[in-house]
Amino acid sequence: MAVLPAQVLSVTELTHRVKDLLEERFPSVWVEGEISNVRSPSSGHIYFTLKDAGAQLAVVLFRGVAAKVGFKLKDGLQVITFGDISVYEKSGQYQLVASQLLPKGLGVLQLAFEELKQRLAKEGLFDSSRKRPIPILPQRIGLVTSPTGAAIRDFLNIIDRRFPNVHIVIYPVRVQGQGAATEIAAAIDELNVLHASGRLSLDVLIVTRGGGSLEDLWAFNEEVLARALARSRIPTISAVGHEIDFTIADFIADLRAPTPSAAAELVVKAKEEFKQRMGQYQSRLQSDLRLRLATARQRFSDLASNYVFRRPTEVIRQYQQQVDDSGHRLTRAVGATLANQRARLATTAGKFKLLGPQALLVNGRQRVGSGEQGLCAAWARRWQNTGHRLTQVNAKLELLSPKATLRRGYSITLIPETSQIVRSVTHVKPGTKISTKVLDGVFDSVVSSLTDGNER
Repeated sequence: MAVLPAQVLSVTELTHRVKDLLEERFPSVWVEGEISNVRSPSSGHIYFTLKDAGAQLAVVLFRGVAAKVGFKLKDGLQVITFGDISVYEKSGQYQLVASQLLPKGLGVLQLAFEELKQRLAKEGLFDSSRKRPIPILPQRIGLVTSPTGAAIRDFLNIIDRRFPNVHIVIYPVRVQGQGAATEIAAAIDELNVLHASGRLSLDVLIVTRGGGSLEDLWAFNEEVLARALARSRIPTISAVGHEIDFTIADFIADLRAPTPSAAAELVVKAKEEFKQRMGQYQSRLQSDLRLRLATARQRFSDLASNYVFRRPTEVIRQYQQQVDDSGHRLTRAVGATLANQRARLATTAGKFKLLGPQALLVNGRQRVGSGEQGLCAAWARRWQNTGHRLTQVNAKLELLSPKATLRRGYSITLIPETSQIVRSVTHVKPGTKISTKVLDGVFDSVVSSLTDGNER
């Protein structure tokens, strides 16, 4: 007979464990392969198989991600996809939940670009909440670029044409090749240090270069430059390449300009635009002042036609009469209040007189005198009653005393030897000496015979 193990897993429990293990071991991966079996149901999700010569992998693009894919998926297409390994528990099949999909032809640089872009986005460095506004009319502009490129010439020409009074500080750097990104990042940091120390005040910092291939623009896609832009305390503008070119610097900077020329137009408005805006402000101010003046005049006219201004003496008299009435009512109220207070004081004084120490002392003496008289009377009655009771008790005692009994002719007989009172003939016998006590003395005798009391 087979022995069952201590724990038996259900299919669901085992699938849960496999799913947890896969998701923990492979959180996010890049996978390359050939697309096959593409399915696009009405839900908007896309399902396909990614395969190579040795294996195949199920891939799902959920609707939100599928809508962002910029090319049509078809069988046989070589792609690079990024996503999380998971398990579809219903069928027990492991799959890749893709979040990015790139044609393989984009190459290694594009793959690195997408990976860094996604990582920085997760850190929140692209969020609009951290973007700072660019000043409307900056006085000093820091320009980090190559001093020999076409970008700086276009930028300076436009600035000179639009607003020649702006002060430009140029920090020359390499914008292409090995180490260019580090050089640009160091320039951004140094300009921020000078700005913070007050030695060089800058209103905006522009990082720019002209167009080129992905390799030419790669310095602006490196993490060291992205971090420098992110920590800059000066508002930043990225103006790299042509309008169709996008770099990591464009996403990090506070403002992206599609070209260096566009950056110059964005950062400095034309002097004619400022003149036109000032004219608009002046016109609006004049209109507002005229409206306010007309309103004030109307209010003055309304006030001038008011009864108060037409007959001020009558208004003053009315107020004087009201003051007199109020004074009269106040006098009456004060008099009534004083009379009431006097009456209350008198009543209170009478109460204090009755409750004063002298009154209380007299009252106490009267009460003590009354109590003393009552106590004496009670004591006399008590004394009289006690004497009467003693007389009665004495009479009773006298009535019951032995002498009274002897006085009535009775006697007391005792046996001298034992001093025992003889109360019965059984206490003696013939020849017993006895003593008999009468009212006026005692005599002794000897019992000669005994006679029963019942004999007559």
